[in-house]
Amino acid sequence: MKVRTVMCAALAMALGMPMMAAAQAPPQGAPAQAAAVQAQTPPIRIYIRGGLKTHGDGEHDYPQFLADWSKLLTARGAIVDGGLSFPSAEQLADTDVIVMYKGDAGYMTLRERQALEDFLARGGGLVGAHDAICADDEVWWSTIFGGAKRHGETNFTLRAEVPYTIEAPNDPIMQGMTNFTITDEAFFKMTWAKRPNSDDPAVTVLASAKIADTPSAKGFAGTQVPQIWTYERPFFRSLGGQQPFRAFVWMQGHVYENFSHPQVQPMLLRAIAWAAKRPIDSLMHERPAGRMGGGGRRGGGPGAAGAPGGARGGGN
Repeated sequence: MKVRTVMCAALAMALGMPMMAAAQAPPQGAPAQAAAVQAQTPPIRIYIRGGLKTHGDGEHDYPQFLADWSKLLTARGAIVDGGLSFPSAEQLADTDVIVMYKGDAGYMTLRERQALEDFLARGGGLVGAHDAICADDEVWWSTIFGGAKRHGETNFTLRAEVPYTIEAPNDPIMQGMTNFTITDEAFFKMTWAKRPNSDDPAVTVLASAKIADTPSAKGFAGTQVPQIWTYERPFFRSLGGQQPFRAFVWMQGHVYENFSHPQVQPMLLRAIAWAAKRPIDSLMHERPAGRMGGGGRRGGGPGAAGAPGGARGGGN
């Protein structure tokens, strides 16, 4: 009887191994499907445009963002480059999306403007946070990000509550998000790109917030102002057959820890994928070591020899 039991068990193991493997496979739910899509998607090539740190502790920490998000995005299979200066035309030739977190990023040389416009003309993507949307020529910069703030004007709340109202809950970038509040800084006097033959803003508002009653917001307290939006258009409006470029803006980021907020971080990851014209969940899961799909650093940011901010590591 004992021998028969052992033989039956051995036979069951021999015949049942495929079934056991299938039984032990991860469930075929949405996370598993998203991970499968991510594994089959070519790496998103990202340049992080940082800058020198300004403000006090925990505020406007552009070098820390460069360090932290280089690691975060690389772990999700992206190919990440970056630095405290604007990328060259050669660097942008191998870039899908520029992520900008830098004070007054709209202040650009003629060479930098030409490189950026060439990048957008072939359909490149942009993601901007906080004062990346500030510029000396806010009208031109609004045609790049959809909305811009003129540097030097008192048009900010300082640190205060930012209570988001999700205006587009069905937008893929905002999936699963609900109204929430953070402490940060909001802008309210904006210059908006206009729709053709219209005075309406050309952006798609994803979330807005009521401006807090702070001394610097006198006359604007209580007004509802867009804080998160997308902007998409062909760079040359008069030419057909172009690849439109995509831009996404999250106006906050004055307080650095808000980049790790449980609703903000996934939103930004989806926004980067959207701007790069990839599946929306392309960056939502870490990839196992050895399956980076070519992901990793190209040099020029944290971890590269002589790179600013590289020694700071990966977190506060």
